[in-house]
Amino acid sequence: MRVITANVNGVRAAARRGGLGWLAAQEADVLCLQEVRATDAHLAQALGDAGLGAWHVAHTEAADKGRAGVVVVSRQTPSRVQVGVGAQEFATCGRWVEIDLPTAAGPVTIVSAYVHTGEAATARQEEKYRFLDAMNERMAAWSAAGDLALLTGDLNVAHREDDLKNWKGNLKRAGFLPRERAYFDRWFEFGDWADTHRELHGPGPGPYTWWSWRGKAFDNDAGWRIDYQLATRALAKRALTAAVGRAASYDQRWSDHAAVTVDYDLGA
Repeated sequence: MRVITANVNGVRAAARRGGLGWLAAQEADVLCLQEVRATDAHLAQALGDAGLGAWHVAHTEAADKGRAGVVVVSRQTPSRVQVGVGAQEFATCGRWVEIDLPTAAGPVTIVSAYVHTGEAATARQEEKYRFLDAMNERMAAWSAAGDLALLTGDLNVAHREDDLKNWKGNLKRAGFLPRERAYFDRWFEFGDWADTHRELHGPGPGPYTWWSWRGKAFDNDAGWRIDYQLATRALAKRALTAAVGRAASYDQRWSDHAAVTVDYDLGA
């Protein structure tokens, strides 16, 4: 099973720039997209134009129109779809959708998540921590059950120094705060989860998955690795290859993020 996660930075804008055509050409089985920023109808139109109209769509919009929005698009029909995670405040925020897919290895839960950007020492950051707490509780349940589960998306945290170019200059900035990074320590060291991309790629620096549109960040590869595929150990041991779809040049970018692709062996 090939799973691709990508923050599309607006699905209609990504389609105009060729992003959905690129995704459609990757022979994926599952696409997990974030910052869709579209209605169900607009998303259906964009997917249809890209040749993905026959795929199953599990989409949740944000209550605030034009913001957030996540979707899991799959060749196979899911046996279950769930929107939102944790408390009621995250039921309509357009930041979490999960599906179950039947496979020869058993059911696999796949999530597309978009964690808040946050801002240090503000209410926005506290909301981000509450969302991470809700994620942590959900992930602990999958881990305890020994499930095949995959959490993908733009998690808006660079875990280690290898995960962003200018780590020294960002020690007090949201996205690289010690409290944020501690969630990842807990998941990987004590929670039975794996960062499949990092484990398959090996040590960094990078490869990064986000670069600012401004200045020479992309040309100088001054990026952050904030897009992940996190798998329970039961699933991580089935991960085969991982790659980042970094554009060849600035003018070929279709998002400020790059897609992360991982192949999993889900035979019996």
